Amino acid sequence: MSEEQEKPSGDLTLRTMAMPADTNAAGDIFGGWVLSQMDLAGGIAAGQRAEGRVVTIAVDRMKFIRPVHVGDVLCVYTQVVRVGNSSMEIRLDAWALRHRYGHREKVTEAHFTFVSVDDSGRPRPVPN
Repeated sequence: MSEEQEKPSGDLTLRTMAMPADTNAAGDIFGGWVLSQMDLAGGIAAGQRAEGRVVTIAVDRMKFIRPVHVGDVLCVYTQVVRVGNSSMEIRLDAWALRHRYGHREKVTEAHFTFVSVDDSGRPRPVPN
């Protein structure tokens, strides 16, 4: 599928606007800020699937495709791709709506692994 035909997949889990305080010296949004937003979205999706508290244990295949700019709306889509006993792998795709209302471009993709934990922070099974 060509880039122009590609569309977001999964659930729209988080939308936020990139602001000037989130930039580097070149005026691009820090990759760490994007990573943080993706971790928030992944935690939301994993917590819903686990029906409780989760912790991030791994970030795999993080790929920054295009920069995010001030004024872009970052939209993070999530999809649970694997559920183990206590762990879950979540696919995350981040798309930018350029200048809040412009065209949409995929900017980042990754797979995060979360573990469902109890109130003491010990792994607990993910409900079926």
